[in-house]
Amino acid sequence: MIDEAHVRELRDARNDGAALVLLEGRAQVVDSPSGEEGGPEGALVVIGKRELTDRLGAAPTDRDLRDLARVLTDVVGRLGA
Repeated sequence: MIDEAHVRELRDARNDGAALVLLEGRAQVVDSPSGEEGGPEGALVVIGKRELTDRLGAAPTDRDLRDLARVLTDVVGRLGA
């Protein structure tokens, strides 16, 4: 569901307010999360760019990105999303 490419895309997002969300069952990176101006309605925020940077630091390795993607997929699965 969430893979390394999603986490990498969020890490590389220009907007510090960007987030990885689930929308209609699919993971995607958006500039503004649900409920904020320009954000998609009904999206479930999985992780924001600021939180991602706090968790992984400024220079995460490919392994760090893969590991976080696995953790996020597990968390989302437990939510039943």
